[in-house]
Amino acid sequence: MYKFIGAAVVLGLLVWSLFGLELTGIQPTTWILTKSMMSGLFQPDWSYVYNPEGEDLIRTLLETLAISYLGNFVSAVVCIPFAFWAAANMSRSRLFSGSGKFILSLIRTIPEIIMALIFIKAVGPGAFAGVMALGLHSVGMLGKLYGEAIENMDMGPTEALAACGANRWKTIAFAVIPQVIPEFISYALYRFEINVRSATLLGIIGAGGIGTPLVFAINARGWHRVGIILIGIIVTVSVIDYISGALRKRIV
Repeated sequence: MYKFIGAAVVLGLLVWSLFGLELTGIQPTTWILTKSMMSGLFQPDWSYVYNPEGEDLIRTLLETLAISYLGNFVSAVVCIPFAFWAAANMSRSRLFSGSGKFILSLIRTIPEIIMALIFIKAVGPGAFAGVMALGLHSVGMLGKLYGEAIENMDMGPTEALAACGANRWKTIAFAVIPQVIPEFISYALYRFEINVRSATLLGIIGAGGIGTPLVFAINARGWHRVGIILIGIIVTVSVIDYISGALRKRIV
């Protein structure tokens, strides 16, 4: 019975989605645009890879990685107090931990691109706005994951230290942190993978990184330039994913 109801709900949502959207079909210029894009992807502008006299692919990719890393590092440190605030087993009051969860949920609901637009208005376009946007948004997500890691840990060591007369700070330092630090590092590495992709998107609106030359090349119909930028993004993200995945397997 429940399976039938679930299937009916899924089917109903699918029908509602199809009828709720206006499907305009394929435009006459779509195939011409697609052909130009494919030509750029298969004949990329290799001269853009390195240019000692100005902007090039390597510099912008390194800037993207710097934005991602710095934003991730800031959020991985800043979110730790929020994680303990939101962890139910670290608080004597459900209301206190619930307020921490609410704050982290509130931060997560604002997309990175909206935060980037706000910071661009506040500090101007550039890499600093991207770092601030990624750092603030990642606090919400990493804080949630860190809090869940704290809630799922073994409480035996904390109870043993408390029985021996250890205060709260010693209990956290010698019983909580050693248990959760591997998961903290694993989550931070996983978030770094996501931030590398997000930093590319934020560059499109002026928050620094590889997204800025990408949107300029698209607007100028420079598909050969677009092709080499996309190849650079794909290679960079793939390498980061592989290294991060290998490190997380060793840590956890």
